[in-house]
Amino acid sequence: MSHVPAEPITSQAPALAGPVMLHQSWLDVTFLHWAIDPEQVAHRMPPGVRPDTLDGVTYVGMIPFRTVGSGLVGGPAVPWLGSFLETNVRLYSVDDTGRRGVVFLSLDADRAAVVAVARAVFGMPYRLARMRHRASGDVHTYDARLRRPGARVQSHLVVRKGARREGTELDHFLSARWGLHVRHRGRTLYIPNQHEPWPVHDAEVLSLDDNLLASVGLPGLATFPPDHVAFSPGVRTRFGLPTDAAHARGISPS
Repeated sequence: MSHVPAEPITSQAPALAGPVMLHQSWLDVTFLHWAIDPEQVAHRMPPGVRPDTLDGVTYVGMIPFRTVGSGLVGGPAVPWLGSFLETNVRLYSVDDTGRRGVVFLSLDADRAAVVAVARAVFGMPYRLARMRHRASGDVHTYDARLRRPGARVQSHLVVRKGARREGTELDHFLSARWGLHVRHRGRTLYIPNQHEPWPVHDAEVLSLDDNLLASVGLPGLATFPPDHVAFSPGVRTRFGLPTDAAHARGISPS
């Protein structure tokens, strides 16, 4: 299938075509991004998906945050989902229908049930980790360590939240992502989401000691200062049902 140009970037989410599958809040979110040549990560994209670019480059993101109040199909929060910490490493994608999204290289979380269900049902690359988030005034500290034998894989990040700002073109490119692409059971799926526009703040990295990026095949990246840093108090998000990524936006889930 030949691809069409990418859809416009907009901070307003498109309407979900079907019912809400999952809802949750993402809070105390820090965005760290490194610019990279799209050819370096093109092979990490599932079939029918390519790296999305801005001014000729794409980005690798490392985003730690708190997930709070997860619930299914519009119902109340579910105890086994509940609240947990997460750090994801992600790439920026666009599929052959022009729909923009993200591709996750890893999603580290400290709730075993979430890790097991997301891996089994959707093929998401979740990993179980010991995690901690601390906030002292405007300073936020995030720690993660994978719970697995062998070499220690961990991350320690300290950031200072700054003043609220208007979102830049790059902020919108990196955060106005209304779905994700994942390869599962021989199909490339698109899982849509919807939330209010991100409130964006300046942020300063005070300390970063990380090898989560190296653990997903990006060694050395975290030794360089990020090209983009931002903080958001968070949003409430809703996920729709998965669709085949070959189907354009607005076609009912199948």
